[in-house]
Amino acid sequence: MGGHRAGHPHSQGGPAGHPHGASRGSGAGAIPPPRLVAWEITRSCNLSCRHCRAAADKGPYPGELSTERCFQVLDEIAAVGKPIVILTGGDPMLRENVYEIARYGTDKGLKMVMSPCGTLLDDGNARRLKEAGIDRISLSIDGATAETHDDFRRVPGAFDDVMKGIEAAKRAGIEIQVNTTVTQVNLKELPDILKLAIDKGAVAFHPFLLVPTGRGKELADQELTPEEYEETLNWVYDQRDQVPLHFKPTCAPHYYRILRQRAHAEGRKVNPETFGMDARAKGCLGGQGFCFISYKGELQICGFLDVKCGDLSEASFGEVWHNSPVFNQMRDLDGYHGRCGYCEYRRYCGGCRARAYELTGDYLDEEPFCVYQPKARKGERG
Repeated sequence: MGGHRAGHPHSQGGPAGHPHGASRGSGAGAIPPPRLVAWEITRSCNLSCRHCRAAADKGPYPGELSTERCFQVLDEIAAVGKPIVILTGGDPMLRENVYEIARYGTDKGLKMVMSPCGTLLDDGNARRLKEAGIDRISLSIDGATAETHDDFRRVPGAFDDVMKGIEAAKRAGIEIQVNTTVTQVNLKELPDILKLAIDKGAVAFHPFLLVPTGRGKELADQELTPEEYEETLNWVYDQRDQVPLHFKPTCAPHYYRILRQRAHAEGRKVNPETFGMDARAKGCLGGQGFCFISYKGELQICGFLDVKCGDLSEASFGEVWHNSPVFNQMRDLDGYHGRCGYCEYRRYCGGCRARAYELTGDYLDEEPFCVYQPKARKGERG
């Protein structure tokens, strides 16, 4: 995130692992409540990041939900379930009443976390975030050096600002998750970024595999190849037991296929005792355990799939969550097209719906960056 990626500052037992549970297929009972809601409470931003799904700028952006409506939305979310709510953007700290919104959600019993850009984070507002119930934030580090990070963020000094922001948050007692958008440019720096996250005391590290949407379309030629994607996810698996923080990729659903393949080859059972919450996690949870709310109140399965699934000016959160045709398509895993519809790992992976949409125009199509060939044949179910 660093504001722009609706990434997930949530953990095993707190705000950082994916929402859990393999999704139901068609006809498998009641719709479960959301586990995680990413909410773009403002699109305004003082960075101009190369990957930004929203192509966010300083704004202002007309149509932001009023404070009163934000409180109502939190009421509606709490009536459906008790998900983790990520306040994101843009940079959520550019919204002056972000502290009041966070406090209101906290008082409703919701787990409120935040994904600021880090440039505005100092001791004073870090304390205000903590007082509002924000116990964890995610900050983006997209290069192991200022040169790489600042070039990606397109603002000189952004790296130093994030480092200062991390220290301010730690002094306020706020946990830090580090996110990294992985491209050809910083792929070789991933081990050093991981080390930097550990050295800075982060409790989680989530590399995001680039989804070329918004301004990120300009980076399409810097996206990993399917083979590099596979190699990177195997590297993550190799590191997961070696590092003192929660380490998982995001926007990389077939990691959960790789985890099971590797565990099987090693003679290990995948359960909470052996793999923690990763054993119950799923790849793409868009429309299943996760959704995104835009600054205007429009719902999507995630911030990267720009397909409107509902509008909070026309319906309540609960009505959209339960009745959106797109959400219900996402929940019918057997209805996915191509390999994703019959792959034996579809309930653990699901493929990236946003990446499929950007490359084929069909959000139900097979994950275009997956090299795996299912054991089942087309027309069969694995």
